[in-house]
Amino acid sequence: MPELDKTYTPADVEARWYQRWLNDKCFEADPARVSEKRPAYSIVIPPPNVTGILTLGHVLNNTIQDILARRARMLGKEVLWLPGTDHAGIATQNVVEKTLKKQGVIKHRDDLGREGLVAKIWEWKEKHGGIIIEQLKKLGASCDWSRERFTFDDDYNACVMRVFVDLYKKGLIYRGKRMVNWCPSSLTALSDEEVVMKAQNAIMYHFKVEVVEEPGTWLTIATTRPEVIPGDQAIAVNLKDERYAHLIGKHVRRPLPIEDQALLPIIADEHVDFTFGTGVLKVTPAHDKADFEIAQRHNLPAVDVMHPNGVLNELAGKDLAGMERFAARKRAAELLAEIGSLVKEEPYQNNLGYSERADVPIESRLSEQWFLKYPSVKESQAVVANGEMKFHPDRWAKVYDHWMTGLQDWCISRQVWWGHRIPVWRLRVQVPNHKGYHSKGFWFSELDGALDTKNHDGVVRIVHVRSGAILEPSSIHLSEDMDVGHSHHEFDLFVSTTTESLIRSLEDDEGFTQDPDVLDTWFSSWLWPFATMGWPEKTSTLKAFYPTTDLVTGPDIIFFWVARMIMAGFEWMGELPFKNVYFTGIIRDKQGRKMSKSLGNSPDPLELIASYSADALRFGIMRSAPLGQDICFDEKNVELGRNFCTKLWNAARFRQMQGGEVETEISAALLSSDDKWILLRLNAAIVEVSTALEEYRFSDATATLYRFFWSEYCDWYIEASKAVLQGSDAKRKANTLAVIDFVLGHTLRLFHPFMPFITEELWHGMGFNTDLPENQGGKSIMFAVWPKPLDADELAHFGILPEDEKTANDKYEVVNLGRGLKSTFNLNKKVRFVLKPNQDLPAHETEVLRILLNAEPLDLDAAYTPAKGTPTAITPLGELFLPLEGVIDVDAERARVSKELEKATAELGKVRSKLADENFTSKVPEKVLEEHRTREADWASKVSKLEEMLAVFG
Repeated sequence: MPELDKTYTPADVEARWYQRWLNDKCFEADPARVSEKRPAYSIVIPPPNVTGILTLGHVLNNTIQDILARRARMLGKEVLWLPGTDHAGIATQNVVEKTLKKQGVIKHRDDLGREGLVAKIWEWKEKHGGIIIEQLKKLGASCDWSRERFTFDDDYNACVMRVFVDLYKKGLIYRGKRMVNWCPSSLTALSDEEVVMKAQNAIMYHFKVEVVEEPGTWLTIATTRPEVIPGDQAIAVNLKDERYAHLIGKHVRRPLPIEDQALLPIIADEHVDFTFGTGVLKVTPAHDKADFEIAQRHNLPAVDVMHPNGVLNELAGKDLAGMERFAARKRAAELLAEIGSLVKEEPYQNNLGYSERADVPIESRLSEQWFLKYPSVKESQAVVANGEMKFHPDRWAKVYDHWMTGLQDWCISRQVWWGHRIPVWRLRVQVPNHKGYHSKGFWFSELDGALDTKNHDGVVRIVHVRSGAILEPSSIHLSEDMDVGHSHHEFDLFVSTTTESLIRSLEDDEGFTQDPDVLDTWFSSWLWPFATMGWPEKTSTLKAFYPTTDLVTGPDIIFFWVARMIMAGFEWMGELPFKNVYFTGIIRDKQGRKMSKSLGNSPDPLELIASYSADALRFGIMRSAPLGQDICFDEKNVELGRNFCTKLWNAARFRQMQGGEVETEISAALLSSDDKWILLRLNAAIVEVSTALEEYRFSDATATLYRFFWSEYCDWYIEASKAVLQGSDAKRKANTLAVIDFVLGHTLRLFHPFMPFITEELWHGMGFNTDLPENQGGKSIMFAVWPKPLDADELAHFGILPEDEKTANDKYEVVNLGRGLKSTFNLNKKVRFVLKPNQDLPAHETEVLRILLNAEPLDLDAAYTPAKGTPTAITPLGELFLPLEGVIDVDAERARVSKELEKATAELGKVRSKLADENFTSKVPEKVLEEHRTREADWASKVSKLEEMLAVFG
């Protein structure tokens, strides 16, 4: 075998092996290989934004996916890990617009127009988009890159259009005027899930208004938004509020705008909480969702005093018009003060909704939008409730069920230009009062015939503009109750289709125009599990790999994405889209803060890879990722991962330095107690790691791997094996090397899903791939068989019994106790030990003890009588003595220990004095008390240890 380099150089290894994997098409899935003997395993990547760059969150999520995919390959499954990116409508358009403005190309998107801006975004995407894909490759992600998808691919776009038309045909998509979350920066509507609530330090403005019918009677109203007072349409109180019930039906004069102080009715509404604030609510229907609902109940108009960009319009009055909303807020308060209406201003903490993408406060805005009534709700709720689909951790199932129970219709339209444009064409027509005719001279019946769904996917909706009534396309007969008092009726004709010939006819011949809105980005990504596999065609990929096996995602998008994918899966595939959902935690810093660029507490993963290696980063982040809990990121864990790689490398080099043939047969007759012990510990590790991975307990798996390899294998077994390796028995040495090879080969396979690069390098460097078939590890360790523990027959063949583990453990207990004696006296050199054995010890076992104790010599003396004060440990194999004569200067050590004891006793007294002081314990936080209790325990332990040492010296 080629000799391994003295030091491991991960940068060279990682680049070389990743390219080799790509060249050999190791990640590419073939549906033709799927069979009962080779079952499918599939997982779709949560598509990162095309604008995205690698973050620690991506590292966590994709490392977990890679672990699952690589282990599935080793279990003999045909694996498809399907990658791709999301077009991220709002986010991507924001990035490109900001770039173009910075470059001086535009001042506003309208400068380029729709087609021009979209062209610029495509240019940007081709040049800068998908950087994160290359970064994921540096992490070692074993995705099938030949199947990479983009949510704006032509084929994918066709799927989105097809789904829209289908839902429109089913009556689940409709257009309506409603209050929506509005982003004044991106100039688009947002769904509730795209709004992030943030705590704010606001001001509560109290202002008074006089009851017109009762001069001298004033009502005080509290608001955080005086700038929208010009849009107020009523004052609401609760009918049960005795303070104001008698005023219902009377009026107040609205203070702003000053030039138009309109009369507002005082109305009664149960929504008003008379125990909160002043119990008087100003009703601003166009700027608050709750107020809009009150207005609907009382037939109040909705007057919008703000432009879409957050600037006050002319309806706000001459003093506020043209002002940005927050500047207008300050000015409105000044105006109230000038007219004597402002009562007071108070600091106020509230939660304010922010646009997730643009990070600006949203507005509640009355807007005409497209909405979706969710499909397949019952099936999607039941599949989790009955356990057919598993959530890990399962507590998220309750959160999911709660959301599914209270579903609100989904606002799916967005007022941006980058995205899937809504496939609906509209024409407004005037129709005389007789059947079928409109002013353009064609018959509705003819239009309906042209939209015969047997020939294509067209859907017609005819909406009476004034009433909003939807007519059947097959009949345009106007009934008397639809008479709007005009000679002509006005209708909107909506046609939804994906058929190119019909679209051309509608646009070129009939004057229809396409709806300007695009679909919410999540409307495309909810189709991800099947639209990426060739749907609606029944492709071989779809047949083999759908439904997928696992989904790994963050709980923050359980509603955005997970729930919607489940509904889409049932609606168009007739079954669930995945069988298991693993929810990762949030990565936080050591202070518990969420990692973010703004806080500057999030390291660059690529820099960590460059400094420590991809394997080190993967192992470090998985070590600190308990199931479903937030992750406290500490770079020391990545450093530990690097040290672990070094340990693995050095262990392999140690084996190479011993020479001899690789992976020879193990002779049961020549196995030592240490050999049997390490095989039993390997068995336990295989079981623990396999079980942990099956239960998605990744940090538990890494903890087992760390314990087994670093402690049990390196610290104990390799050191113990030196008794044979440094001996003269060639047969026993060859047998020990066979055991080492057996354990190392299994260990590399256990580690491979976590640390793919170094395990691949060592697999080949040690020659473990030699003579193996290509599909079982000959080409790559990723296809080597996942380790299985020795079964009962194999254990019997090797003569390994459960008590063999106790035999070795007793020996290691002697070593631990002996090392403890040396530590007590700060001895880090070879010293003499004497063991007074309670049983016969073979020479080999004695030599193992000598090596592990670093003893020079280790004397076995059943009649040994120690000098007074000789440090002693009672061990499973007898009494162990550490004679100090000639080893230390007793007088000097006595003086040193006495001085340390004096200091420790003083410190213990101080902390106990504080804990006994009620003035201290009653005032400090519990965290400080805990720190003092810990200090007390530490000092007490040190005092006890020093007293024992002093007793030894007499």
